[in-house]
Amino acid sequence: MTDHHTLALFTRGVSKAQIVHSKISRLVVDVERFADDTQESMSKVGMGVIYTRTHNGGELRSSLNRTQRNDLLSKWYYPHHLALTQAVESSLQSYDKCLVIDCHSFPSMPLPYESNKLADRPEICIGTNTYHTPQKLSEKLIGYFSNQGLTVKQNTPFSDALVPMPFYLKDKRVSSVMIEVRRDIYLNENTALIKANHFESLSSSIREAIVECSSHIISQSIEKNKRRHSTKSHHSA
Repeated sequence: MTDHHTLALFTRGVSKAQIVHSKISRLVVDVERFADDTQESMSKVGMGVIYTRTHNGGELRSSLNRTQRNDLLSKWYYPHHLALTQAVESSLQSYDKCLVIDCHSFPSMPLPYESNKLADRPEICIGTNTYHTPQKLSEKLIGYFSNQGLTVKQNTPFSDALVPMPFYLKDKRVSSVMIEVRRDIYLNENTALIKANHFESLSSSIREAIVECSSHIISQSIEKNKRRHSTKSHHSA
């Protein structure tokens, strides 16, 4: 269930100010879930914001009372989302644009809890949100990783991309895309030890992909500003 070494894998050359990551395991609190279990589909299998079941359906913890649940959310969930929201706000204030890259890994074989049981899993999964992921952005990423010789699928085996709730389905200036890496291509899944050469190569490829993403968002913003300026000039004339 653990995203082993993903922080190091995805953050090569990235400023600390641009990184927001969970400080604890998802088995304590999953900051990627909706806080309200009625909104979270994974709560049906005991994997809402606070898991009660393991990957194979076994009991992880007994049910929490409201106070225990709120204590966990207050300690881990809300501070994480506050930091993420503040990072997005800072980007919007500076650039009027923000790109959230949601970074994960997944096992080479489907786990019992997963709804998608297809064994043919790509090496890279690009998760998209119909509101927050520009089509050209996902196409660029798929094309980039494919050109690197990696197998890539969109929204398979996982879909969607994280957006802080204040902007979720409300603000088009906030773009988001998820990049999921199949774990066996950079580590030994039995020991969680990294495959050094593969890890370094993949990390460099991800860094270049992030640059591609950023370049796309920047060029998109420049074109938008050009059109806006052109419209204003036309009206002035």
